[in-house]
Amino acid sequence: MNASIPLCIDLDGTLLNSDLLLEAAFAQLKQAPLAVLHWPRWLAGGKATLKAEIAARVDLDIDTLPYNTVLLDFLREQKQQGRRLVLVTASHRKFAEQVAAHLHLFDEVLATDATRNLAGTHKAEALVELYGERGFDYAGNASVDLAVWRHARRALVVNASAALAEQARTLCEVEQIFSPAEKPWRHWVKGLRLYQWLKNALIFVPLIAGHVWDQPDKIMLALLAFLSFGLCASSVYLLNDLLDLSADRRHPRKRRRPFAAGTLPIAHGIIAMPALLLSAFSLSLLINPFAFTATLATYYIFTLAYSLRLKRTLMLDAITLAGLYTLRIIAGAAAVSVIPSFWLLAFSMFLFLSLALVKRYAELWTMRERGELSARGRGYRVDDLGVLQSLGAAAGYLSVLVLALYVNSETSRMLYGQPMVIWLICPVLLYWISRVWLVTHRGEMHDDPILFALTDPQSRFALLACALIGLGALPR
Repeated sequence: MNASIPLCIDLDGTLLNSDLLLEAAFAQLKQAPLAVLHWPRWLAGGKATLKAEIAARVDLDIDTLPYNTVLLDFLREQKQQGRRLVLVTASHRKFAEQVAAHLHLFDEVLATDATRNLAGTHKAEALVELYGERGFDYAGNASVDLAVWRHARRALVVNASAALAEQARTLCEVEQIFSPAEKPWRHWVKGLRLYQWLKNALIFVPLIAGHVWDQPDKIMLALLAFLSFGLCASSVYLLNDLLDLSADRRHPRKRRRPFAAGTLPIAHGIIAMPALLLSAFSLSLLINPFAFTATLATYYIFTLAYSLRLKRTLMLDAITLAGLYTLRIIAGAAAVSVIPSFWLLAFSMFLFLSLALVKRYAELWTMRERGELSARGRGYRVDDLGVLQSLGAAAGYLSVLVLALYVNSETSRMLYGQPMVIWLICPVLLYWISRVWLVTHRGEMHDDPILFALTDPQSRFALLACALIGLGALPR
């Protein structure tokens, strides 16, 4: 190492496992969704103008950003050895200076301002003007950095492909390569939340409740509907994660989500969202071009509204979640062309309202344990815990009441040979709902009660018991 040669470090994708322009854009989209209408006008003035306008309206949580810890350790060693470190980035100066102030590593900051976008050739020109041809080393991660490496003494290639490293070697000496730690497909499995597709099993409920499970064409339509809803849901999950980056990074478990942790690039998520959504709606046209597609569109609109606004509205967020679960049942009915009963929809609405409130209670309980008074980005305070528990337990018990009334209805007598057998499901559900709320009250509930239900042995036993009781009520 030559301490007289400054080491210049890129920020986005290099020192930081994220992109600050995209981070700021999603932060602005969350706080003011209609701001997106201004972006084309700002971009028409150049990328520097776009970055300056967004930065003027958005503040980022610099402390929790996903920094490249391996590179940071290397830079601290270089600093201790007397090396001059320069942060040089295409991100706006406001954010670059905040990062530099947080890390206490850099002797100088070069960044985009209102007139010049410091990327590619502009970045190279600025560095050559300051340090001369081959008078600096440069750490970067993308093909745009080739324009800088062409004038650098040495290159440090970070989070890049082997092909880019080879291209860098043709331009200057490559001093070191910092490779990504894990394979991206594992992060995509987590980012798409494939385990959440189990919620879409509600689509099969009308197939079973309507007693058409013995018709192969109906089964195929239900399977296609399940896949379509899964693709649509994954698209929404990606959007939700990108809008919640700051809040997720403050959460003890959600901070491990791929975009929040920086293990998946935000740009890849932006590409995947419309691709998944287009696939979902293309598939829906094979099922029921009107009824199912309209239900899927309604589901997407409400999930989009939930992500952008409704999730921050007291109680309306929980009611929306319950409604989205019920929409899955309506979609399943549309797919197999059966009419969902009033009893089924009422039971679903009350049960899933209870589980939505479990989710909110668990989040608030975690906030209280961490000494916080309210949930970030929500309308709840920790002193709402008692009210949420009362409302949630009441909603769960109301779902059991609806089921008990259904047992004595004309509808159940038409569909089941022994409808009174279904009544046995009521005590099973009472036990399960009561247990869920007790576990939640003790702070032992996972953020997602559906995942808890699928992994908890006693919950699985209750589900199996309900299925066997339902089979026992069928005509022989």
